Amino acid sequence: MTGEGLAKLLVIGLTGGIASGKSVVSRYLAELGATIIDADDLARKLVQPHTSAWREIINHFGKNIVDEEGYLKRKMLGKIIFQESKERDVLNSILHPQIIKKTKELIALYRQNPDITMVVVDAPLLIEAGMIEMVDDVWVVTIPEKLQIKRLMERDKITIQEAHMKLNSQMPLAEKITYADKIIDNSQSIEDTKAMIHYLWESYRIK
Repeated sequence: MTGEGLAKLLVIGLTGGIASGKSVVSRYLAELGATIIDADDLARKLVQPHTSAWREIINHFGKNIVDEEGYLKRKMLGKIIFQESKERDVLNSILHPQIIKKTKELIALYRQNPDITMVVVDAPLLIEAGMIEMVDDVWVVTIPEKLQIKRLMERDKITIQEAHMKLNSQMPLAEKITYADKIIDNSQSIEDTKAMIHYLWESYRIK
């Protein structure tokens, strides 16, 4: 992991399965004072019209993947990559190197600020993208699969078949747990989850 004795900065890699509640954990860590690097947000910025990643995506997926103003049709692209693993691999090969590069740049920048003591890299594909080498600890948010399916169906307004398809497109949560330094169980009440996060915050943050 990072180490290298650069500064009083702890870098946490936060990940979990789809609809596991990772965003809730990330938001509460931000409220407590952590600095968040949101990989999904970086990805959205990377695919703005006329960026290099945007051009690569159009070259591969075709011009019908963007709307009249040039923005990606995210639902259409999402449907393609959830159904076809090869297409998902292509998209990841375009985005992951740039997300990793930008994340490393931000971590280096935050190391220069003595007021920042914890950075959380919020990344659904933290493990799959090989980003665990840039963090000190991996925290995995977990919920039982049945609850995960239920929340995913409610959140995305999709059928149970579509929910299973999305779930099967990702690394199984059980496998992600094998990489975890800490496991955050998000299957109970929001108060229980927040109490667990607060405990980790107090245990990990550098005084």
